[in-house]
This record gives sequence, C-alpha cells and structure tokens, in this order.
Amino acid sequence: MSALAALFFLTALLYAAVGFGGGSTYNALLVLAGTDYRAVPIIALACNVIVVTVGSWRFARSGNVDWRRTWPLFALSVPLAWLGGRLVVAETLFVGLLAASLFTAGILMLWQPRWQQDGPPLVTARWVEPVAGGILGFLAGIVGIGGGIFLAPLLYLLRWGTPRSIAGTCAIFILANSISGLAGQLAKGDGTGADVLAEHWPLFPAVAAGGLIGATLGSSRVDPKYVRLLTALLILYVAAQLAMRFYGAILEQVAI
Repeated sequence: MSALAALFFLTALLYAAVGFGGGSTYNALLVLAGTDYRAVPIIALACNVIVVTVGSWRFARSGNVDWRRTWPLFALSVPLAWLGGRLVVAETLFVGLLAASLFTAGILMLWQPRWQQDGPPLVTARWVEPVAGGILGFLAGIVGIGGGIFLAPLLYLLRWGTPRSIAGTCAIFILANSISGLAGQLAKGDGTGADVLAEHWPLFPAVAAGGLIGATLGSSRVDPKYVRLLTALLILYVAAQLAMRFYGAILEQVAI
C-alpha cells in the first residue's frame, strides 16, 4: 500500500499542476496493482474529489467560473455520471474503456499547443455542450474519471473562453461528475463501498498532499509545458500496460 500511495502522490502532483484530478491514472494504477476492478472507480473518484475540491474553490472564488455559461455542460453530465456509476460492466470491458480513455488523454495532452487557438468563440448548436457533457459524464461514472481532461480540448477548440475560465470550468466539471459518479458507485447496493474506502485510506492523504503541492507548483514559475509533457508520457505508459492486459484477456476469452 505504501508504494501505491507514493504513486498516487506523484500522480496527484502532476495532474494538479496542469489543472486536472488524475482519476484516469489512479484507475490504471489500481488495476495494474491487482485491485478488484469493482472497487477501482470508487477509490479513483474519491481521490478525484479530494484533489479538485481546493482548485475548484479557488477558481470559483477568483471569478473564473461563469455559472450562467457552464450549466449546459452539467445538465446531462451529472445525472449520466450517476447512471454510469450504477452500471455494472464486465472486467474486460472496464479495462478496455480505461485503456482507450488513457490513450486518448495522453495524445490530447501532447497535442495541447495545437488545439489552443485564439480568436472569437465558434458558434455551435445549443445541443452540442449538453450532449458532450453527458457523454463525458457517463464515461466518468463508469470508469472513475472526472472527464475534464477531455472537456478542456473541446472548449479550447470552440474558443469557449480564456485559459483560466476553461481551467475553472473543467475543475468544477471534474468535481461535479466525480461526486455524482461516486454516489452512483456507492448506490449499487452491494454494501462494500464504505469498506473499500476504509481499506484504502492511506491513498487519500497521499493525493491530498500531492494535489496541494501540484497546485502550488502549477501556479508558480514552473513551466507547465514540461509538467504536461511528463504527465502525458506517464499516461501513455500506463495506457500501454492496460492495453496489453486487455489484449491478453481477449485472447484468453477467444481460446476458451
């Protein structure tokens, strides 16, 4: 548990430095550590809530969250995150979804300078933001991520707002979906959620410390470009490990 806590601390530090929670990588580390896949989203979402709570409060307090503009993103994402959390999926599907999510997230972080564009906001249909938020919320509930790492590129491509307003919106998005998804996971009815959280309690102070340090470093003179690059490489590495595990599971099923 101590080695896993150290990895969680590092993950929280890196993700918080670039404005995210780290749920995707917490999931991957837990799966690779042999944790029961049914417990994985519960732990990851709880860690997400811890890491992004302070960042969300800071962004909201500094006026970088426009609630009037953000509500369409939450209209479907929050209920669908709860629904995704309630959904029971097979272990192979869970690992495959997680590997695909991590790979996509890593590529998006590597290509971030390309999708950060200047100019006036792009005009889109009113349904785009609610539907996009709903899809990300549903994914968040199933696999235990916040969805902000996928929302950020979309908002940048739409030229939705300033970098700080986008970061603040993503932080609130991660927090809301993580809480809703966690509630869905805990409501599955097997009664093991509290035991899972109690058993893995050392991970929670680890991510709290890492998130606090990462947020401090991210707001200082540390160049976010290098932090983002290191985080993307970490994500792609664990995605490759999960993809190999997923491939092995598929081969076993075919052989049977």
